[in-house]
Amino acid sequence: MCESEWSRRGFLEAATAAACGAAAASPARALAVQERPAGPPASPRGPYTGKLCFFTKPLPGMDWRRLSRSVKGLGFDGLDLTVRKGGHVLPERAVEDLPRAVAAAREEGLDVPMITTALTSADDPTARPILSTAGKLGIPYFKVGYYLYEHKDVRQELARAGRDLRRLVDLATECGVQAGFHNHSEYIGAAVWDAASFIEPLDPKWAGYYFDARHAVAEGGAGAWKTAVHLGMSRPKMVSVKDFSWVKTARGGEDANCPLGEGMVDWKYVAGELCRAGFQGPISLHMEYEVPGPTTAEREKNILETTARDLAFLKARLQEGVRS
Repeated sequence: MCESEWSRRGFLEAATAAACGAAAASPARALAVQERPAGPPASPRGPYTGKLCFFTKPLPGMDWRRLSRSVKGLGFDGLDLTVRKGGHVLPERAVEDLPRAVAAAREEGLDVPMITTALTSADDPTARPILSTAGKLGIPYFKVGYYLYEHKDVRQELARAGRDLRRLVDLATECGVQAGFHNHSEYIGAAVWDAASFIEPLDPKWAGYYFDARHAVAEGGAGAWKTAVHLGMSRPKMVSVKDFSWVKTARGGEDANCPLGEGMVDWKYVAGELCRAGFQGPISLHMEYEVPGPTTAEREKNILETTARDLAFLKARLQEGVRS
């Protein structure tokens, strides 16, 4: 028997054994996976009518009300509120402060459709308080934290991340909050198809992708990023928007954040795929590149002005996506 024939037979036998083992361990789960459609149901192309959100990380010094009032004036619909160490709501204070932050935003006319957390495990003592509070407040989505490749045994590291995410999603489901997995460079899931191995078996009602085109292009080079886009759009929950360009340094090529439209992301293609997928979840605009200012007040002013320009760019691309 030639090597290729043995490899094909070995693969089929291993795959069949794994499938049978999974079915024996959990028949209901196996049946649910088999019956689940591969992607979202077909929907007519139409304009994006979801919530355009401001990711609150760049303005840590603003209190909830001033932050909400400022970004509402720029034309945002909501906040992507940081609920993590150094964020606008500290994890250990979520039960007390998250309702207050959300109330301030809603009183200024903004929604809070998503929160950004650092949660990676249901065993985190802040996981249940954060997620249960979010569920009670009617916040539908949360961003999962990051799982790290240690590059010692990547298969085991990937499997461990999958087990931890599954238990975290089970807890979030109990609390009524949907999980979005962020494809971020240098972490598990950066290429998207590695995370797909443990995201796809999860209930698509409660778990999907927090898709980031900037990181997909940085990881995907000349063309693999398009595969990442299509995987992300198979079950999107939220979308992160930012851009980057390659910079040559003494250490080699590095990806540097930059204003929208000045970098490597093909926004016409991305917007077209968003519309094709019928995506109406929250889109979070990130301000990750450096915006200078001689004082805190000047820097905040400059960040808001720069954000307004990026928001206008994003809205224009979303309108073009309907026609592409």
